[in-house]
Amino acid sequence: MKCLVTGGAGFIASHLVDKLVGRGNEVAIIDNLSTGKKENINPAAVFYNIDIQDAKVSEIFFKEKPDIVFHYAAQIDVRKSVENPIESAKTNILGALNILENCKNFRVKKIVFASTGGAIYGESDIVPTPEDYPERPVSPYGIEKLIVEHYLGFYKKEYNLDYLVLRFANVYGPRQNSRGEAGVVAIFCDKLLAGVQPIINGDGKQTRDFVFVEDVVRANILALEKNKTGIFNIGTAKETDINRVFAELTELSGSKFKEVHMSQKAGEQKRSCLDFSKARSELGWEPEYNVEKGLEATQKWFFNNKK
Repeated sequence: MKCLVTGGAGFIASHLVDKLVGRGNEVAIIDNLSTGKKENINPAAVFYNIDIQDAKVSEIFFKEKPDIVFHYAAQIDVRKSVENPIESAKTNILGALNILENCKNFRVKKIVFASTGGAIYGESDIVPTPEDYPERPVSPYGIEKLIVEHYLGFYKKEYNLDYLVLRFANVYGPRQNSRGEAGVVAIFCDKLLAGVQPIINGDGKQTRDFVFVEDVVRANILALEKNKTGIFNIGTAKETDINRVFAELTELSGSKFKEVHMSQKAGEQKRSCLDFSKARSELGWEPEYNVEKGLEATQKWFFNNKK
């Protein structure tokens, strides 16, 4: 199958491209390099430096004629979405619609959409949170992802475009950009390797469901292989607090830093954790990395690639 990956120079999607190329799939990438990096681009893939909102995207679909589209390109900074919701929506809603229109027009067989768990469910009364829990996004970013999910349902109903939504927990791992994507694991790794004191927002007892990037890539491959439509949580169903992440990475890096706390950021969730039982039963997916193994692999990559 021929695959088109939007955002393929970014953190998660570049790992996905590597896996697809390794499987023998032909792969094309669309990325404007706003947060993605040229060094992440697999040389075996065809690369187009273009924004997903651009009308010329249709020329790429015409030329490449993809069977499957993995849609990862997005404005993913929650704080930026709060500060400038219009610009965020242009990328995350209008850009996604441009991709969906081209999927319809060029008869793409299936689109796999990278969505979000925590930002869509909000502060949940049920932890781990299942897919049928009411969506309560509290940020423009979460709202935008949910809107695109609804558009996917529309395109399936009206044009029979198959889709599969992957709602990710907190993805971490090699290549994560501590500046562009603001993942706490990447931020801590960068600061510890630079000998700079990491700062923990609030008391550090807020929990997240940290899922390793290689596990996330496997979920995408299963989404490609399985004849399934719908929404699937991709997480570990285990909560890890930020203080533990700090402690693990401090030990792995051999640093002597102690916890330093600042005031909690407004609107930050206290708990976020996803129930992945649907993905296990219908896709045959479950995480293979626990947080200790994943953090060790991540810290090793940051150490080997420090500048």
